[in-house]
Amino acid sequence: MTTFAETTATAPCDSLRRSATQVLLGNWTGAATVPSRALYPHQWSWDSAFIALGLRHVSPRRAQRELETLLSAQWGDGRIPHIVFNPSVPDGAYFPGPDFWRSATAGRAAGASPFIQTSGIVQPPVHALAAWLVHAADPAESRRRGFLPRVYPRLAAWHRYLGGARDLGGGGLASVVHPWEPGLDNSPCWDAALARIEPAPMGSFVRADLRHGSAADRPTDLDYARYVRLATTYRDHGYDDARTPHAFAIEDPSFNALLIASEYALADIAEAVGADAGPHRRRAEAATAALIGRLWDPVDAIFHARDLVTGAAIAGHSVSGLIPLVVPGLPATIGKALARTLHGPRFGLGRVHLVPSYDLTAPEFDGNRYWRGPSWFNTAWLVHRGLAAQGEEEAAGLLREQFLTSAHRSEFAEYLEPYTGDARGILRFSWTAALALDLLHAPVAQDAAR
Repeated sequence: MTTFAETTATAPCDSLRRSATQVLLGNWTGAATVPSRALYPHQWSWDSAFIALGLRHVSPRRAQRELETLLSAQWGDGRIPHIVFNPSVPDGAYFPGPDFWRSATAGRAAGASPFIQTSGIVQPPVHALAAWLVHAADPAESRRRGFLPRVYPRLAAWHRYLGGARDLGGGGLASVVHPWEPGLDNSPCWDAALARIEPAPMGSFVRADLRHGSAADRPTDLDYARYVRLATTYRDHGYDDARTPHAFAIEDPSFNALLIASEYALADIAEAVGADAGPHRRRAEAATAALIGRLWDPVDAIFHARDLVTGAAIAGHSVSGLIPLVVPGLPATIGKALARTLHGPRFGLGRVHLVPSYDLTAPEFDGNRYWRGPSWFNTAWLVHRGLAAQGEEEAAGLLREQFLTSAHRSEFAEYLEPYTGDARGILRFSWTAALALDLLHAPVAQDAAR
């Protein structure tokens, strides 16, 4: 194993800043930023939220536009779709594309735009937090453009959708209905739930992702066949959460932690635009109690996802279970326990690169294959923010140093093999560059306590 200290010294700030900015400029389309010109040539929902966090240090106005472009594709029921398709991209460049999702027709009853083609599922709700931090980067420019008054009602509708139609368990938490929604596509946490799903016929779809990366780094064909089946069922039921027989319905800790953090940010936005912040704070407090009551495991000292089909907690130890560190007002005892878990053998903070996406000690761990073990930069940014908010400054500083060095050395890779630090996935990946810029400007996440 190569330790972090044996790799390279921390990247010079000026060189890192220039390189990261060039990645974002290169992936800018004129209205939004693609994650990658190769594999991901459209706009992705939580990618754009993370990208805006970096753009706010380069051009607050462009960061605002990033979020505004995404929100312009919001559906009438409040959902923000996980992909907004660029009509200039050739058919077949990405699967599943607009012809698969059929948002304008299948999503008509749910209020999908007849003019903007999107997917029908969602991604983690980082958007209100991003909007508030983008505003704070240049309040004068934000006020001049009327940024917060424009985005506030859309963000409020997004949170109402998640807290209403997506509370499938009735316990006050939002549910995800597809492995792509929590952003942890092929996590071992989903293996048992996915095993229930009848795969789509292998000849019924053609994967575009394998043209741009090694099959050993990506979800398997069987994974994809099950993803396609779940998405097809949701589409064929009009993306109606009440009508769809969800065979995959999960309460995920990271998804809900980000909703809570964004609900607090939405309260700040409400105050700034003269609206009542009280309901947002009360919803955040209630969701925090539900998160702890339903998903916290004091014995394992981590949050576990819950499978709503079986009613049982999912035993796997995922980085998702550490993300609640970002929740404002998380009890200190839980924050300290999560920090201990992060330093322990399952995640090895300081002994491996960044934060592995899955338990290093588990037989299912695979350091190369997407979310089955590799270390991702966006989850490292979230864990860093959480550690800083919990007063774990030494650990936060270590993770920041690792992040900046690894991002620069790997040419802003999509993710890393945690033991070697070798780049995996796509290079010049937008959220890696954007979040590196953010950490350059906020050494100990000075705004993390908000």
